[in-house]
Amino acid sequence: MDFEILKQQIEDAAKKAFLEMYEKHSREQVYSFALYSDEGAMTVCPAANTLKMLEAADEDDALYYKYEPAEWAYEMEGADDEFNAICSLLRAELDQHCEDDEWFEDFQARLYSVCVEVLEKLKNEDFFRQITGQDIFLIFTVSDYEFEKQDLKNIIVRLNDNEYKSEYLEWMDTWGN
Repeated sequence: MDFEILKQQIEDAAKKAFLEMYEKHSREQVYSFALYSDEGAMTVCPAANTLKMLEAADEDDALYYKYEPAEWAYEMEGADDEFNAICSLLRAELDQHCEDDEWFEDFQARLYSVCVEVLEKLKNEDFFRQITGQDIFLIFTVSDYEFEKQDLKNIIVRLNDNEYKSEYLEWMDTWGN
């Protein structure tokens, strides 16, 4: 698989998805955007959340609802055809190598890395700020999978130069306490 081509496809799809979500939900104050995959590296999907959705969150779990894409209002919404094509491409590649664990681990790591790189590129280009006029919380996550704590911290620091970063890192410090 040519990961540079995949990276461009994911970037184009992410931009389109965010634009579509923002167009539909800007009145709800979109504050976050994520790309996420699964442990089997078969999918890449977008997610976004809004401040309006957070109003309904239980105060005790407010940070969880604020920062956990699995709980966000808009999952797998936007650039449907583009993300479906990406997922089909990933599954086809996986089908060709289904018995090779070493190949899979490299493939999975490269896919996850590409997703983080795409979000970082969009952040560095001020893509989200140009559309919303404000900072957006960015994250890459994987369903049914836990990153090592330091790896997750690195992702958060890499993708966020804003107040969300410090709040998320402070919240992380409470985990397991």
